[in-house]
Amino acid sequence: FGMKEERDSDTYGIGWNFNARFEGKGYASESANAFIEYLFTQQEIRRLYAYVEDDNFRSQKLCDKLGFRQEGCFMEFVSFVKYEDGTPKYENTYQYALLKKEWLSQRANQ
Repeated sequence: FGMKEERDSDTYGIGWNFNARFEGKGYASESANAFIEYLFTQQEIRRLYAYVEDDNFRSQKLCDKLGFRQEGCFMEFVSFVKYEDGTPKYENTYQYALLKKEWLSQRANQ
């Protein structure tokens, strides 16, 4: 789920990957919420970020639901997949982020 940006950093990257059989049941939201709470309360981090491809609408919706804000879009970002001929497939990727103070404010307003 989470990865520190650098040793002793107060910034983590977060991501998820769920089996399609379980989509739409709230598991991603529930587990991500619990992990975010753990990171902000137990690990004392300051900032979370997530990278989401521009065609991954479910993850974009999850980021919105979790209170992340979209910070920008990296055009033809790092490629983790290849086309059949072996050339890299570059994808446009949104960066989302959530600060601890934003998360606390959202919780206070619920």
